[in-house]
Amino acid sequence: MREQSQTHYVGLDIGTSTVRCVIGIMESTEGGQMSIIGHGSAPNMGMRKGIVVHADDVADAITKALTEAERVSGVQIIQATVNINGSHITGINSRGVIAISAANREITDDDRLRVEEAATIIQLPANREIIQVFAKNYRLDGQDNIKDPVGMHGVRLEVDTHIVTAATPNLKSLDMVLEKAGIRATNHTVASLAAAEAVLNRQQKESGTLLLDIGAGTTNIVVVEDGEIQHVAVLPVGGINITNDLAIGLKTDLDIAELVKTQHATLSDAAHKSRYAVQYEGKMHQFDAEEVRMITEARVEELFELVDRELRKIQKSRKLPGGVVIVGGTANLPGIADFAKEKLQLAARVGNLQSLGGLIDTVNDPSYSTTVGLMLLDMLLVPSSHPQMGQPNQGAFRLVEGLLKKISGKKA
Repeated sequence: MREQSQTHYVGLDIGTSTVRCVIGIMESTEGGQMSIIGHGSAPNMGMRKGIVVHADDVADAITKALTEAERVSGVQIIQATVNINGSHITGINSRGVIAISAANREITDDDRLRVEEAATIIQLPANREIIQVFAKNYRLDGQDNIKDPVGMHGVRLEVDTHIVTAATPNLKSLDMVLEKAGIRATNHTVASLAAAEAVLNRQQKESGTLLLDIGAGTTNIVVVEDGEIQHVAVLPVGGINITNDLAIGLKTDLDIAELVKTQHATLSDAAHKSRYAVQYEGKMHQFDAEEVRMITEARVEELFELVDRELRKIQKSRKLPGGVVIVGGTANLPGIADFAKEKLQLAARVGNLQSLGGLIDTVNDPSYSTTVGLMLLDMLLVPSSHPQMGQPNQGAFRLVEGLLKKISGKKA
């Protein structure tokens, strides 16, 4: 049985193609910087578009990634903060209202939690659960845009929230593979929120920024504005779709198409070669460079059209001053930032990790952004006694003063 010190924090990213694990520790020096002390990864053959389809394969991948991270760090792991993925994840807006009954009408922490709880009283299908609730802003006796009402005085407190829900069967499948792998989820969270914690700075969270986590099977979306979560969505499109299109368009095997994608695919207009060559099982395969670029561009353009559709739902298409920050394995596709800038009509860049220490060079890649963010949330979120329940450390985890309330597993 693994053992874990409370001073170590673990993020476990169960991706469609790869499971990644990162272990960190808070340095005791003044200022307290988080340092990476371990990491591990393993191919995952048991998921499709973020959904568990072969439990034993996923559990095996988790075990291998954890074992590698344990070997590097010398720390034994029994629990971690884990991501939830898949297009079954949806976000809805809700409002909660309560009366302040205290004699002096002063708003307390209990009142704030009570009004957030009231916002979760919504009708949901029997097979869906609330996994996270984000308080966007409060209203006190008609006064709008209050970020923290605690200490103020009034008689009617309201809150606008964004509630993230997920399919119960998929959550149970995820817990099942974690149990098979001998690891407990201290907290669950959406991948895009974790990535935002790892790469977005305060200014980006305040001004309005779209974060895209483009993984193998899914693209996780989160819009952060005024320090608050405005929208969360998961699209069932990712890097695997580019591989599939290349395999069809180039009339080649999937393994060869994956090599073409990782070694030669680009969104840049300037093609330095007329043909690309890849070696597979001792044999060279050549393809037209322009054809590779056109196939790649067509699929990524379709992805950005789906992203813009999500932005139009919340009237934020072409209206985010902070622009687009891209992470995930597909963020390594050359030219993707400029392509996003053209298609979404927003400033765009590939995300960089915030200030960290330790083995930072080993995880300083867009594909590790979510994993590092999960590790940071493992420190910031208070673990609970139930695998799917948890609440934030009071005042600790805020997206620029915006309190995240974690109530995983709560049903309407």
